Amino acid sequence: MRDALATWHMGRVIFAYRTHPYHGRPLPQELVANWLELTQAQLSRIEKGPAPEQLSKLVRWAQILGIPAELLWFKMPSPVGGVTAAEPSISRGASENALLLARWLASDGADAPPVGNADELQRVGAALDNAHRYFDGPVADFFRQQLVRCKADDGTLGPAAALPLVLGVLGAIRRHSRDAKPEVRRQLLEVGADGAEFAGWLYRDLHDPLTATFLYDRAMEWAQAAGSLPLQGYVLLKKSQMAYDTQDAGTVLSLAQAASTGPWQLPPRAQAEVVQQEALGLAMTGEPLTAVEQHLGHAQQLLSAAEDAGGDGLGAYFNQGTLLVRSACCYTEAGKPHRAVQLFGDVLAGGTLSKRDSGLFGARQAKALALGGEPDEAATVAATAVTVARETRSERTMNVVVEVVRALDPWRNRPSVRMLNDVLMP
Repeated sequence: MRDALATWHMGRVIFAYRTHPYHGRPLPQELVANWLELTQAQLSRIEKGPAPEQLSKLVRWAQILGIPAELLWFKMPSPVGGVTAAEPSISRGASENALLLARWLASDGADAPPVGNADELQRVGAALDNAHRYFDGPVADFFRQQLVRCKADDGTLGPAAALPLVLGVLGAIRRHSRDAKPEVRRQLLEVGADGAEFAGWLYRDLHDPLTATFLYDRAMEWAQAAGSLPLQGYVLLKKSQMAYDTQDAGTVLSLAQAASTGPWQLPPRAQAEVVQQEALGLAMTGEPLTAVEQHLGHAQQLLSAAEDAGGDGLGAYFNQGTLLVRSACCYTEAGKPHRAVQLFGDVLAGGTLSKRDSGLFGARQAKALALGGEPDEAATVAATAVTVARETRSERTMNVVVEVVRALDPWRNRPSVRMLNDVLMP
């Protein structure tokens, strides 16, 4: 640590802190980024790029990491009135967010709200309670309609815009379910499980895996309390998909297989999605390409049957375009990037994806291009994905772009790759 501090480079100091033997094993970059109120991509650039110079940021990061003032090359703020100013706590990161969310849900929305803009969440909760008084129908249907609205907004506006209403719905469901009759309570908990799963997805897109995990666990608990077997299988599918964000191949496969073999009957589209997820797990664990393609073929058969049958519900969003881009991910993991590029391109050219998803799968296409030895096209596609990711505030997309930059390292001196690095600078 002292050697890093002697460089006057906070990025190197943070790296030395993350990798210090005191921790037993290196702290993940995404975890420390959450502590510092950064994204993983931002912290990666800070560690590898030029020394940050903005004093307010240096002071804040030093406070969060607890670096003694006498070891620093800049002056820390003096105590005010003889009392040292309260240091920003590490708990303001993802772990505190999950804890506040747990307390808030357990208190039926009475505790401090778990998002930064507390006034907005309280306003949403009051508006929901007021709107329900004028809704002519079952209370569960009212909250279900609000979730449909949230899901429609997410793909265009991004997770940060959708989150207050989703969390407001969850808090309102908790309040209404406490004194409801058993059948109404069961219906509310089923809607709540659906909402908690969706909120988990939003936190995934914000790259807050701890809070996402808490919400997926809450979704499973509510699905069990509601007696909804299909929802339980569906949450396992979502947990498998979250494991892909961290390249946890064993968990991707085992949870997908659990979702496939559990004591429930998933709707046809959800069945197709589960089988496709199994294919991804097989590709990641190095199974033969024939096994991967066999599962993808089965997923296609299930999806075709589902389209003939119509209907909505769990997995209603899973269509031919979704299957193709997910299949492209399978081919990337199976070491067939050129096939992946083709599939990504077919779907992206069709313009059927949401704005956020076009950025995410554009970034994944860029990664396949880089792995396939096409650095210039990869850099161009990735730069476009960065623009979309910033507009929709999708940290997950930005993290995929960081993977693209790593894959492009052998070509780092090419103008297109330098351009991508410039685009990524804060």
